[in-house]
Amino acid sequence: MSQLKDRHLVGAGAACAVCCAPPILAFLGIAGIAATIATFVFVGVAFGLVVGAASLFAVWHRRRQQRRQACATDPGPVDIELSKLPERSGP
Repeated sequence: MSQLKDRHLVGAGAACAVCCAPPILAFLGIAGIAATIATFVFVGVAFGLVVGAASLFAVWHRRRQQRRQACATDPGPVDIELSKLPERSGP
């Protein structure tokens, strides 16, 4: 008698799986698509923030270097050219 009950239990489980699997898989598919979209949005925003921050840092660093070079004096030797005054003709 227990084999008969087990057989019904297996049949009921198979029927439940056949009936409930499509909606469950559809829900998981929709959730998977939503999770994929959310992941792409998150990754896109994060990538955009990183690239934006790196670009701002590069612009700031370049401007700082240009100012530093404009204000810097060369501590090395300076070439001085000595010349004669032109000769005057006349009295």
